[in-house]
Amino acid sequence: MVPAPNHRTQDQAIPKSPQDNDGEADQLLDQGIEQYQNQEFKTALEFFQQALSAYKEQFDRRGEGKTLGRIGLSFYALGDFNQAIEYSQLSLEIAQEIEDKRLQGQALGNLGNAYRHLGDYEQAIEYEEKSLRLGQELDDRKTQVAALNNLGLAYKALGDYLKAIEYQQQSLAVVHELGDLSTEGQILKNLGNAFYAQGDYAKAIDYYQQRLAIAKQTGDYRVEGQILRNLASACHAVGDYAKAIEYSEQRLAIAQSQGDHRAEEQSLGNLAVAYEALNDYIKAIEYYEQRIALARVMQDRRVEQQALSSLKVACYAVGDYTKAMEYEEQ
Repeated sequence: MVPAPNHRTQDQAIPKSPQDNDGEADQLLDQGIEQYQNQEFKTALEFFQQALSAYKEQFDRRGEGKTLGRIGLSFYALGDFNQAIEYSQLSLEIAQEIEDKRLQGQALGNLGNAYRHLGDYEQAIEYEEKSLRLGQELDDRKTQVAALNNLGLAYKALGDYLKAIEYQQQSLAVVHELGDLSTEGQILKNLGNAFYAQGDYAKAIDYYQQRLAIAKQTGDYRVEGQILRNLASACHAVGDYAKAIEYSEQRLAIAQSQGDHRAEEQSLGNLAVAYEALNDYIKAIEYYEQRIALARVMQDRRVEQQALSSLKVACYAVGDYTKAMEYEEQ
């Protein structure tokens, strides 16, 4: 079987982003935001901590609240979800104190995301529902989109795919009004993942194809390769091996052009499995041999042994016992 895509790592939450303002402290905040957007999260944290100190000196509670939210987002991006909760909670407390409902909605959503990653789905849902209500009250479409999407992720994690799909389809409808292509792409992929998990591969393929079109439009090769893998898996699941091969070949080409050995070896393995499903063992053997060679370059003994095991089976299937025995000794 072609490995199912790892939806747990692929599913994408949509964080809430506090707004900027002007002033010396805000220049530090802006620098932190720039570093955050460049995915330099540790550097971003340094700027945010400096901004927080400056806001405290100015007794600017709104600035403090926004910056605490940014610090929470940075810890979230670094995978430190307990710290993300701590700072998002502080941001929420200030937002409630100064009655800033927009900031409250952002903090609630970020708390929901962090709790979801810790596996506390009930708590995550509670926070996201509160965030959604505030977003609706303020007619804040961005907060609505994020809360609806993230509710979908929480329900998917609970195995309630119908609710997950319901929330993410609502999120998709709202994001269409915003014309936010990047966020739309995230939601399309999440919908594809939810339908895949539900076993509705035809709908999963539909949403993955829409996501693929956006990735191509924006030139995002990393996401394009990821979605091609998902499409290959879904096509394999419905027995459309020719399409699975087509998508895996496209992914292989991208991986080779980007020098991504991991994606390359996975693509070679998926191609071999698809050709085996078509009883084309000669082709399967060819791809297994390429995968073994690449695994040795990568010094990945686990992948090498896995490919050797599959290769021996394919050799026996075509009656090439000599070659099978050769690989048996490796």
